Amino acid sequence: MLSAKYIWLIPLLPLISAAIGTFLPRGGSSRKIASASAILSMAAGFVLSCLALRGALANPAAHDTWNFRWLDFGATTLELGFINDPLTAFMLVMVTFVGSLIFIFSTGYMREDANAAKFFCYLSFFAAAMLGLVVSNSLLLLFVCWELVGLASYLLIGFCFTKPAAAAAAKKAFITTRIGDLGLLIGICWLYNSSGTLLFYTEDGGGFLDATNLITLAYTVLPCGLIATSAVGLLIFCGAVGKSGQFPLHVWLPDAMEGPTPVSALIHAATMVAAGVFLMARVYPLLAYDQATHIFTAIQTESGLINNEVWPNIHALTVVAIIGAITALFGAVVAVAQNDIKRILAFSTVSQLGYMMLAIGVGAWPVAIFHLLTHAFFKALLFLGAGSVIHAAHHEQDIRYLGGLAPRMKITFATFAIGMMALAGVPFLFSGFWSKEGILHAAHGWTVSQLPFYVALVAVVLTAFYMTRLVCEVFLGKARSHASEHAHENSPAMTLPLVLLAVCAIGLGFLGTPAWPWLQSMLEGIPADKIHGHSIFSEPGLMITSIVLVALGIGVGCALYYFLRKRNTTGELDPLEKAAPALWTALANRLYFDELYAATFGRLFDAIAWLSDAFDRHVWGGLINLIGGLGLFAGGVNREFDENTLNGGFDTVSEDLRKTGKAYSRAQTGDAHGYLRTMALGFAGLIAIVILIAST
Repeated sequence: MLSAKYIWLIPLLPLISAAIGTFLPRGGSSRKIASASAILSMAAGFVLSCLALRGALANPAAHDTWNFRWLDFGATTLELGFINDPLTAFMLVMVTFVGSLIFIFSTGYMREDANAAKFFCYLSFFAAAMLGLVVSNSLLLLFVCWELVGLASYLLIGFCFTKPAAAAAAKKAFITTRIGDLGLLIGICWLYNSSGTLLFYTEDGGGFLDATNLITLAYTVLPCGLIATSAVGLLIFCGAVGKSGQFPLHVWLPDAMEGPTPVSALIHAATMVAAGVFLMARVYPLLAYDQATHIFTAIQTESGLINNEVWPNIHALTVVAIIGAITALFGAVVAVAQNDIKRILAFSTVSQLGYMMLAIGVGAWPVAIFHLLTHAFFKALLFLGAGSVIHAAHHEQDIRYLGGLAPRMKITFATFAIGMMALAGVPFLFSGFWSKEGILHAAHGWTVSQLPFYVALVAVVLTAFYMTRLVCEVFLGKARSHASEHAHENSPAMTLPLVLLAVCAIGLGFLGTPAWPWLQSMLEGIPADKIHGHSIFSEPGLMITSIVLVALGIGVGCALYYFLRKRNTTGELDPLEKAAPALWTALANRLYFDELYAATFGRLFDAIAWLSDAFDRHVWGGLINLIGGLGLFAGGVNREFDENTLNGGFDTVSEDLRKTGKAYSRAQTGDAHGYLRTMALGFAGLIAIVILIAST
């Protein structure tokens, strides 16, 4: 078993691999060295993660921590630390396993790239930052790794830096996520100021997630009626909104597709976007604290600031649930009208992350983690399958120019179809069905509102529909371009990870019902017989409704894109585009959110930048030039006054003497013959003078 004291070894391994990659030259055998070290570091990390999971499951109710003093300032000590509990351990196993398969896939995908060594260096750095984030027992250390994940994503998304679109996408991702991170940073400062610690848990109960610190923080009531736990929780949620692509900061996630496909798989499945959901699950006690009735009563009694009549009904978790529901629906709707294979999967990720946030908002954070784990496997499978298609079709990504790939790429087609059915929630074989059903049942049991539940049901139909459209357009029918006609299956380095991920997507489905109560029991640290969660078999009508909706989405998709229409030419319009061209155009342009932001915030920032530049040039610059001119004038006047008045011309006399001495020094040539001639002339002159005087 691996305790928290040594769990830092897991992120250290890929960090060492990244360090090795920085010293490798471009080209040559560097690609093999960089890829081998990256894969070995992740494989070794997976073994250590399994040992950590074994240790965490031995006592799931405990939080195994190892904290150490990092900084002393005055009488205050700032501590950092590491943690091992079921939430950490399950995430470690998922990240290292899926990451290892993505690294293996990358060896085939990046085989011809001259910068492959640098690519694997960035991948290792990305994995190290994400693993460091997972094992952190300090919100400060988590934030450091959180920002390193953002830096690594910037490097990977913009890896093809010669492409203007990739460079723009990298900047967009970096800047957009920083907006959310600003809220997270404010929340961290507020939390430390109020609780005096940023540790999640300590052995003596001193972490800010312990009940004593939470109730102390809760007694701060804001003028709007929110208690401080809710306000801090919402600020932390801002960081998760940016990192996990939630509405309205979702705009960067589809553009991240400009990076190489393995990067898309890593970002959208196992690492970056999962970080926001993980953070919300980690700080769930902080988010949920304002919904405890006894806390309200205590605060009302002792503070006298609020009462039941004016206390707002909107709590922190309610905001999370609403944002999650909006994001789930938005991503699914927009994915329907996309033609880029990777962008369809990107908006699918946005939608599925919305599902996870919805689950956290309705109080079912273990279900969210369950869906995060299953989603990591089948979404990595789908992205790597898309990468296999793109690589075989000579980097063609537009589904309108593909088609007929099933007989040419049988392994890719079979595994991609498994991923598609897992994402769509096909019962009962596929893992996505169980985790999706858990979210739907939790949302149906939410007492605040049923609207998010109905929104989630609509997203279920749309998910099944757009994934069916994707499979039909890419793999079925006839080839519609030269690229798809000459496509062929890729090397085992690319197909083996697809097969393993497909087995996992089905294997978790076989576990099905037995796996979910056990996982929930481990995550919550309570016996399975005391769990008050929602079993999907407790409401068979809801499960049947969900299955019918999935069948409806798949059926309509097959009818439109396979049975009733087999697109043989690239110029033929999509059936939905024919039926509703205006709506299709709006969805294809992502409901114009990018244009809206450019026309509002973009112009506002441009105006602020112009005003700032004008103020700097004409106001500050003019003031500085004026002060400089006054200084030069004062310096000139001062020099005249100093020379003529205070010194009495001393400097002028000294300068004249210096010039005279310099003139005399020119006679010192060092030539002995010249000196003798001068002496002879001088002696002759003296004799002449003496004779002249004597004659007179």
